[in-house]
Parts: sequence; structure tokens; C-alpha cells
Amino acid sequence: MLDRHIIPLIRRPLAALAAPLCRAGMSANQISLTGFAIGMLALPLLALGLHDWALLTILLNRLLDGLDGAVARQTGITDCGGFLDITLDFIFYAAVVLGFALSAPANALPAATLLFAFMGTGSSFLAFAIMAGKRGIENPVYHHKSLYYLGGLTEGSETIALFVLMCLWPGAFGPLAYGFALLCGITTLTRLWSGYHTLR
Repeated sequence: MLDRHIIPLIRRPLAALAAPLCRAGMSANQISLTGFAIGMLALPLLALGLHDWALLTILLNRLLDGLDGAVARQTGITDCGGFLDITLDFIFYAAVVLGFALSAPANALPAATLLFAFMGTGSSFLAFAIMAGKRGIENPVYHHKSLYYLGGLTEGSETIALFVLMCLWPGAFGPLAYGFALLCGITTLTRLWSGYHTLR
């Protein structure tokens, strides 16, 4: 929901940060993998209850996730890069939730519920992107992306805001997870409805 408003605001600063990386010869895929490695550190940090350090790795992961796209736009967007980027993002999101689940037994059920909800948003997102690619349907809002980004209540910006809140107030993990799972459910239903009728 917020991505379409935030992305235009951060595109220019990210492009400025990406320029020296391009000159240094770094590829978008290298940045994606570096960001993923840093982001995955959140899992053990969260499991150990080190929420401040986990938050740092989460924010660095998201910064590098923005930079890999900025570098790709300057050096050339590729299908393999888009595939790598979205796959690593989804694994990272699940790893953060798993980290909270491992940190306290009381987090297990809300974490499982949130992961269940992520399956709905992730599968509806990717399934429509496949069909849109087959039909040559382009998203006018995210035309710079390597695949069709189907919007909804819970997109990348909302997910990162959720993780930040969870790290700052880990005792509220349960209510935050259940609340976001509900929003994910609404997102999945709206995507199923709009995706089905668009393809029909």
C-alpha cells in the first residue's frame, strides 16, 4: 500500500549511493547476496534475544535490497537478478519470523500464523507475476521492476515497519503478528479477486 508512495522518494538517493558501487565494479547480484547474508544474521540474533543488533541487520538488509535494484537500473536489469532478489527477500522475511519463534515458546503460534499468512501473500504475488509475464502485462506503477508487482495492504514497506516494531517491542510480538496476519489475509483475498478477474 505504501510502496508506491515511498519508492519515488527514495529512488534518487539510492541512485546516488549506487553510482560509486557501479564504478567500483560491484554487480547487483553481489549486493543482493551480501544483503541476504547480513539479513540472515537476524535469525540467530533474534533467537538469542538480541533485538537491537537484529534490527541493525534487518535495516542493513533493506538498504542493500534497495541498492541492488538501483545498481541494476544503472547497469541493466536481468531476469536472473530479479529472480535472485525476490527469492532471497522471501527467505529473509520468513527467517525474521522464525527468529522470533525461536526466542520464546509463546511466540510459536503467532509466528506460525504469520508465516501461514505470508504464504498467501507470497503465492498470490508470484503466481500473478508469472501469468502477467506470459501475457505481457506491465504494471504502470512499478514498470522499473523485473516482474509484475501486484499491490495490496501488506507490501514491502509495511512488512519492514512490522519488523522494526517487533524488534523495538518484542513483548508485543504476538498481537503484532496476529494483526499483520489479518492484513495479509485481506491482501491475499484482494489479490485473488483482482488477479482472477484481470486474467479472465
